[in-house]
Amino acid sequence: MKIRAAVLHSIGAERPFQDTRPLVIEELELDPPGDNEVLVQIKAAGLCHSDLSVIDGNRPRPVPMALGHEAAGIVKAVGSGVRDLKEGDHVVAVFVPSCGHCSPCAEGRPALCEPAAKTNNAGTLVSGEHRLHRDDGTPVNHHLGVSAFADHAVVSRDSLVRIDPALPFHHAALFGCAVLTGVGAVINSANIKAGQTVAVIGLGGVGLNSVLGAMVAGASEVIAFDLDDSKLALATELGASHAFNSKDPDCVEKIKALTKGGVDCAIEMAGSEKALEFAYLITRRGGTTVTGGLAHPEKKVAIQQVSLVAEERTLKGSYVGSCVPVRDVARYVSLFQQGKLPVDKLLTHTLTLDQINEGFERLAAGEAVRQVIEFN
Repeated sequence: MKIRAAVLHSIGAERPFQDTRPLVIEELELDPPGDNEVLVQIKAAGLCHSDLSVIDGNRPRPVPMALGHEAAGIVKAVGSGVRDLKEGDHVVAVFVPSCGHCSPCAEGRPALCEPAAKTNNAGTLVSGEHRLHRDDGTPVNHHLGVSAFADHAVVSRDSLVRIDPALPFHHAALFGCAVLTGVGAVINSANIKAGQTVAVIGLGGVGLNSVLGAMVAGASEVIAFDLDDSKLALATELGASHAFNSKDPDCVEKIKALTKGGVDCAIEMAGSEKALEFAYLITRRGGTTVTGGLAHPEKKVAIQQVSLVAEERTLKGSYVGSCVPVRDVARYVSLFQQGKLPVDKLLTHTLTLDQINEGFERLAAGEAVRQVIEFN
């Protein structure tokens, strides 16, 4: 079938993106779903820094590539072997499909699925196939097994979670990445306990979800950090107990004084090595520093090695919020529907597909939290 999709032809585009237009809206041929694959009509897709990092070259991927990985839609057809989804089901796409058989999946860590990591880097579906082509048969790569900046997508069954059809699509899309990653980093990766103190560094869509997650987990203090005062104001509106601009040269000393030595857990979501070093500095003795930000592969962090030992620190990564999608999406949607996880307050803009380059310039400039493309 013919679809319209946003295709990236080269990485490292210069800004402003509304002028350089790195994403080109093209008509592509989408093959029918193969074995264990599903055709989804995309109804909403979020603009995420993980997409931006491909555009600007921080996360190199093979091009041409149809971008987009945070989405919700309706099942239109299923391939052979799919027994538990049917036409008309509402689904959220998760950008790490879980095979269920590799060692990480068997250990209950599907975010680290080994076949998914291999094929996501290669730009194919889990099957190793391309379902996107130009008219001449030239393949177009898939982004993280989803390629959601399109009116339809073929994805692996293992990339989808069925959701409550009452959930609006423009909210549902956020649960495939921003919510899973941000809330999951607090609840799964950091395992925050009620009464602990939490700092969140970097208040994009994922970081603000970490703020919400810390409150759901019962943190006694949720301290927000960013370079943008408007995002600090939003974090306070969402319930953060304190907000600090990270440009303040006395910020570390102020936090240690406020928390009597540092926070129990600092969560870095800025995707910056400097932000991670800052997060480590404000973590208390015996505390945990978690990073879910994706910096350029060449960036390195400088920390005091002896403090890991002498202060029994923990420094750990969190990918997709260490999630189990089939479990966590349902849990977080339920919290949202109960009013305990107001992720709708993070949605700042809705767009059409043709406005996508303007949206990514807005994201790169820090002028948006979460933007969603809506499809009719």
